Parts: sequence; C-alpha cells; structure tokens
Amino acid sequence: MSESLPRIYPAESGLLGAEMRQSPEDFQVTELLPFAPSGLGAHHWLVVEKRGLNTQDVANRLARCAGVAVRDVGFAGLKDRQAVTRQSFTVPATAGSNPDWGSLEDDSLHLLQVGRHDRKLRRGVLRGNHFQLTLRATTGAHSLWDARLQILRKRGFPNYFGAQRFGHRNLQEAARLLSGQPMRVDRHRRGLLWSAARSALFNLVLAERVRQANWTEILPGEVVQLAGSHSIFLAEDDDLADLQARATDWDLHPTGPLPGRGGLAPTLVAAALETSALGAGPVIAGTTDDGLHWARRLAEQGLDAARRPLRARPENLSGRWEDAQTLILSFFLPAGVFATSCVEGLLGREMAEAQSLDLCVD
Repeated sequence: MSESLPRIYPAESGLLGAEMRQSPEDFQVTELLPFAPSGLGAHHWLVVEKRGLNTQDVANRLARCAGVAVRDVGFAGLKDRQAVTRQSFTVPATAGSNPDWGSLEDDSLHLLQVGRHDRKLRRGVLRGNHFQLTLRATTGAHSLWDARLQILRKRGFPNYFGAQRFGHRNLQEAARLLSGQPMRVDRHRRGLLWSAARSALFNLVLAERVRQANWTEILPGEVVQLAGSHSIFLAEDDDLADLQARATDWDLHPTGPLPGRGGLAPTLVAAALETSALGAGPVIAGTTDDGLHWARRLAEQGLDAARRPLRARPENLSGRWEDAQTLILSFFLPAGVFATSCVEGLLGREMAEAQSLDLCVD
C-alpha cells in the first residue's frame, strides 16, 4: 500500500471515472532529449523500447553484453516497469570489443537505434517525455470529458509528486532517520529516503494551497520561478498585479518547498501559509514529528533547499475516443512531472493506487 499523502484536487462539477494500468501498452512513453547523438565518440548510443523492464534492468543487460561495469552505462532518467517506454542509453566502447546488441532482442526489449556519442549520458539531461495513455471503462458524458480537457489545457493541474515517489515504507524509514533513530542504510538508499521526505513536504504545502484555492496565484512574499528555468525571485507587493498577469500567461509560477539548507525562502503571506501547512501535525500516521521538524532535520543533513512549481500543464494535449468507453490521451510533460497527477487533475480526484502508474523522470 502506498504511503503517499492525500493529493487534493480542485472540485469540479460532474463526476468522471476511468481505469488505468490494464496492460503495459496502455502506458506508452517516449523520452525526449535536448540533443541528438553526435555520431562519433567513445560511447555506443542505443535507443531501446522496453516492456516489463525497468531502466536498471536494461542497464544491467547492456553492461553484460558490452563487458563493462553497470555504473558506466548512462541514461537520462528512470522509466516505469509496467509500461512500454522508449529511452536512450550510452555504453563505453572499449578497445577491441564488438558487442552483439542483436542478442538482446526479445519480447521485452527492442533496439530502435544504434550509434555513437562522445560522452556518457547523464541523469537529468532531458527535456521531458511524451505520453500516450489509454483510459478504459470511462464514466461520464463525452461532453464533460471534453470540457475537463479544455480546463486542463488552460489551468493545468497541481504538480504533485505521485505515489510512486514514496514507494513502500519509504516515508516510515525516512521518519526514523529524521527522528535520529539508528539505522543502517547505504548512501543510495539514504538519498532515496531524503528525496521521499522532501517530496512529502512539498505535497503537504501544495495540498493546502489547493484547499485554499490559491495554488495558481502569486501571493505576497511568494518565491516565483520563471517558466522553463530554475531562476527564482521574491514577489514584492507592488509587483503582484503584473506577476499575476504573467502567471496567467504561464510565463512564471508560484512554487513550493523542497526543504534543505540555504536558498531563497518565502516571506509574508506565502511564508505564513507554508509554515502553517508544515506545522499542522505529524507528516505520517504513527509518528509525532511535524513537517517543520522534518525540514530542519533535512537542512542538517546538508541538502540544499530548492523550489518546485506548484502547477504544471500538459503540452499538445489531445483526446481521442477509441470507442464509447475508451479514451486515448496524448501529451508532453516536462522532466520531473508525474503523468498520474495530470490524469488525476483531469478527473478532479486522487485515483486508487491499484489503478495508478506514475511515469516520471527526475
């Protein structure tokens, strides 16, 4: 069972329903990078289509085929196992080796492109992902679905971290670490737990902003982020009208916290709201520490504070009815945005975990 905190969505008129995750083919993802392979260099470049494998499974296969360490295999981000996904990998081209990439072909893995590149592909260097999601057993009039799609195009959706970010017992283990209890975890696992904890605190603040119906607004003292960049600044009182107009045009966004040390912090109304949301009570059931305690402890671990936009918007969103109860959605999301949150924003409610699949690259 997921440990993710409740994701609150704006109340819409009319009920919509759908089922997801009936087969991997219902979730098709194509990774989009900001550059093409150079064609020359010391690394093989492979574009693969996988089904029923996660990204690390593919990296392990490629490493074995090439006779290199798996840590030397490069990729831009993680893709879900229960999906059909297309993504790029780099593998060092060692002297005298000639990997038989064709031997990797089976029902779960297909090679779409093989070439060369001059450097290892690094995590996070991607523009985003294109999704094709099939929603089955839909309920609600087609006219209502069309109206909701139009709202999603214009207003976007709350940019929650999806349930998959929190795994199973990640928040429970994070709570133990943050409370100072002795635990033996390796560096990689510790990083995952800190990430889950920061994501939970962001979701807490965003949920409160949605409750107050100001998640698309620029509040006094807001930390504002320019669209398409990591550039942030504080909203001043005498600039609010202009900033809100720019937010309406999707030129900038209100943000929420990814707690750590340093960084630009909100002031005034925005700061009071974040403090109230984080201090309202225990982050998860069965613990006593609130979000303010978690935020202080995360800063003590040496993590750098950051900000994340409170909203996101699918680009090139379209919906096509395959039959009366099957809707095929097509859209692009920037890196780090969860497709499940997009679908939940369309439905106006959190989906059951059994029907959910988060497709995201950090």
